[in-house]
Amino acid sequence: MPLARISLRRGKPLQYRRSIRDSIYEAMLETFAVPADDRFMVMTEHGDDELDCNPRYLGIDRSDDLVIIQLTVSNTRTVEQKQALYRGIVARLGKNPGVRPQDVFISLVEVTKENWSLGNGEAQYVDARP
Repeated sequence: MPLARISLRRGKPLQYRRSIRDSIYEAMLETFAVPADDRFMVMTEHGDDELDCNPRYLGIDRSDDLVIIQLTVSNTRTVEQKQALYRGIVARLGKNPGVRPQDVFISLVEVTKENWSLGNGEAQYVDARP
C-alpha cells in the first residue's frame, strides 16, 4: 500500500503530470508487487521559491525539472526490490514524460503494517485477532 507524494515545479502540462504518476505506479506494480487497484498518489506543484534543493549535491547535476518522489511503504521489501524500484522509476520517467535521471529524487519511508488505515477507522493490514 504505497502512498506516493510527488513534488515538482509548477507549470508542467497535465499529460506530463499524468505520465509521472503513471510511470511511478507502473514501477511499483513491477518491482513491489503492488496490487492492481492499490493506487494512492498526491502531486503538489510548487513555485520557484517553494523548492529549495541543492543542484549539485553528491556531484549530481540537477535542473529546475527536479521531481521529488516520497513513497511511504510497508517495511516488507528487500534492498534488491528497492534498487529495482529506483531504476524502474528512473527508466520510465526518462521515456515518458522525458525526465532526466539526474532530476529524479526518490525517498522511501518505511512503516509497519499497523500504521495504515485505509478507511473506516480500521487497520486493514493488521492480522485479525480473536
